[in-house]
Amino acid sequence: MNIHHLELFYYIARHGGIMQAVRNIPYGIQQPAVSGQIAQLEESLGTTLFHRRPFSLTPPGKKLFEKISPFFSDLDRMESELRGGECSSLRIGASVIILRDHLPEVLQDVKKTFPQLKVWLREGYQQDLENLLLRDEIDIAVTIVEKKSAQGINVLPFIELPLVLLVGKESRIKTPSQLWKLDKITEPLICLPPTESLCRNFQNGLAKLGVDWFPGIEVSSLELIERYVASGLGIGLSVVIPGATHSPSIRAIALEGFSPIHIGALWRGKPTPLLQALLDEMKQKAKRLKTKGT
Repeated sequence: MNIHHLELFYYIARHGGIMQAVRNIPYGIQQPAVSGQIAQLEESLGTTLFHRRPFSLTPPGKKLFEKISPFFSDLDRMESELRGGECSSLRIGASVIILRDHLPEVLQDVKKTFPQLKVWLREGYQQDLENLLLRDEIDIAVTIVEKKSAQGINVLPFIELPLVLLVGKESRIKTPSQLWKLDKITEPLICLPPTESLCRNFQNGLAKLGVDWFPGIEVSSLELIERYVASGLGIGLSVVIPGATHSPSIRAIALEGFSPIHIGALWRGKPTPLLQALLDEMKQKAKRLKTKGT
């Protein structure tokens, strides 16, 4: 059997399909090339290794994957041992704000201990990142965390962020109670997708008050929420971020009594020394942010 064909099959079986494998193979190869070489492997073996739609391994495919998986999955560790040190690469998933404003400082500190550090970054929201983690496409997610997560995922909260409403500086709204007293809130609510913890916590708080107010504008980031509020398109739902400032044209109104969100880390299995170093630095970063915010 061609060892390269086996490697391609390993990635397909591990990530659940050819397209997913192409995104995770650590060198450039196009989907048609993978499909063609897997077809050669199946022809040489005289059997079908997996069903394409929906993806599932056939019995021969399962048998082959069980045989080759220990070898291919251990290559990173073996490379590290042969180089005489610990693994120095990490695949990190996080939101834009974390990747842009907070992670660079953390990585600089980690590099003091792991100077050969290599990093792959993926942008995403809570559910997207958790799915990437479950598919072993990232090593750690820094995102909104909840008390319970998917089975096999470790959770470490770093910091608590209270909820706020963002209004234009000239808005007559000074307190949330002014909105809750209205028969109907006509101002559009600008927020993240309803599946996000931020929105769920807000809607749960509204339900306790007996208030109906559903999203009028759904956006993909906290930055866009602020931009749309500044443009006079509605009232935004956001959080207090220590050290961050809003546009001069915006006021933040505290949402007392609403459950905050928690930012933290998600990972699987026992952390490697490198991953543990990253977790420790992020905890220190969170402490500095808390101090800055008090």
